[in-house]
Amino acid sequence: MTDNQQSLTVRDNRTGEEYELPITDGAISAKDLGKIGTGEESPGVAVYDPGFTNTASCRSAVTFIDGEKGILEYRGYPIEQLAESSTFLEVAYLLIYGELPTEEQHEKWVHEVTFHTFVHENLRSLMQGFRYDAHPMGMLMSSVGALSTFYPEARNITDDDIRHEQIVRMIAKMPTLGAWSFRHAQGKPYVYPDNNLSYTENFLSMLFKMSEQEYNADPRLVKALEVLFILHADHEQNCSTNAVRSVGSSQVDPYSAVSAGIAALFGPLHGGANEAVLKMLRRIGSKDKIPAFIASVKNGDERLMGFGHRVYKNFDPRATIIKKACDDVFEVTGVNPLLEIALELEKIALEDDYFISRKLYPNVDFYSGLIYEALKFPPEMFTVLFAIPRTAGWLAQWRELVDDKDQKIARPKQIYTGDRHLTFVPSSERWA
Repeated sequence: MTDNQQSLTVRDNRTGEEYELPITDGAISAKDLGKIGTGEESPGVAVYDPGFTNTASCRSAVTFIDGEKGILEYRGYPIEQLAESSTFLEVAYLLIYGELPTEEQHEKWVHEVTFHTFVHENLRSLMQGFRYDAHPMGMLMSSVGALSTFYPEARNITDDDIRHEQIVRMIAKMPTLGAWSFRHAQGKPYVYPDNNLSYTENFLSMLFKMSEQEYNADPRLVKALEVLFILHADHEQNCSTNAVRSVGSSQVDPYSAVSAGIAALFGPLHGGANEAVLKMLRRIGSKDKIPAFIASVKNGDERLMGFGHRVYKNFDPRATIIKKACDDVFEVTGVNPLLEIALELEKIALEDDYFISRKLYPNVDFYSGLIYEALKFPPEMFTVLFAIPRTAGWLAQWRELVDDKDQKIARPKQIYTGDRHLTFVPSSERWA
C-alpha cells in the first residue's frame, strides 16, 4: 500500500490548490487542516463540530467501543466477562494501571483502598453544614473538590507515588462521601466505614445500617451492585470524562478534575436518564395504557426514555447484563411493580418497525433505575451511584492524560459571529 493510499487529497476551490493530508488511525490532524488558507493573512480551515460528535481529542487505551456491533471492552477485556467473573476493585485496577493485577498486587490494592475509606472529621463538618434538602450530587461534588485542600501534595501530578496515593484515596472515599450525602438527606446519623467488609458491602452498610451491631447485606444485592459498578466504571470520551480531561489538561490536582466530572454528570442529559425512565413508566401507569403511549411517541407527543444510545447503534451490551441482575435483586426485594410495564414496553418496541428502523432498543438506563428503586434509593441518589464507580474511569483517563506527551491545555477554537469595529460612545453621551 503506497503512502497516498493512507492520505486524503483536499482541493481548496477558493484557490485551486490541492493538499494531501495524512490519515493516521482513521483520523486526519486538525493542524494539517489549519495549513489550508487563501493567503498569509487568511486563517487556516478549522472544523466546526458542536459536541465533538466526530472529533477525536485524544488517543486512549482505556476503553474500546464498537457502537455498530454493541461491543464494550475495558483494556481489551469484554464487559460481559468482567461483569460475570471480576470484582469492581479488580476492574478499577485494570482500568487505571492497564493490566489485571497479580495476586500480590490485588491484595495490596484492596488493602490500600479498604484502609483509606475514612475521611477527615473536618470534611464531616463540611457535609453537615449543607441544608437538609441539599441534593446529594451537589454535596458529593463539593466534598470531592474540598479534598484537594486536605491533600495539597496532590498538585504534584508528575510524581507517580503521589498520584497513586490520590487515586487510592479517591476510590476509597467516594462511597463514604456518597453514603453520607444519602444519610444527610434523610436526617440520619452518618455511618463510619467498616473495614471488615468488601467495597460494595461497606457501601451498603454506610447507606442502610441503623442500630444493629453489624449490617449484613444479602449477597445477591452485593453482587448486583458490584455488576452495576463494573458496568458504569468507564465509557470512553463521554461528557463527564471529557470534562475531567479538559480540566485536568491545566495540570490541576485530580480532586478538582474529578469534581468537574461530577458536575458534568449532574446534568440531566448525562446522568439523569434512569430517573427519566422511572418517570415515564409511572406516567404510563399500567400495561393497558402502553398502546396509547406508543402512539403518542410516534406522533412526537411523548419521548421513549431509556431506548437508543448516541454510541451504540444496534444494542447496548450493558443492558443485557443488567437485565439479568434485575432478577437477583427482585428475588430479595420483591418485584418492582413498574417492571411489568417495562417488560411489555420493551417487547413492543423490539417488535415494532417504527422503533427497529430508528434503532431504538433498551439501553443500560432502562433497567438500572428499577434496580436502584428496588434498593430503596430516592431518584436524586441515582447519579451518585453512577459517580462512585465512574471515578475509576475518570482517574484512568486522567492518569493517561498526564502521561500523554501529545496533550496540551484544552483551548478549542471558535467561530466568531458578533459585531466588529464598533466605536465606543461614553455613557454621558449615550444616556443624554
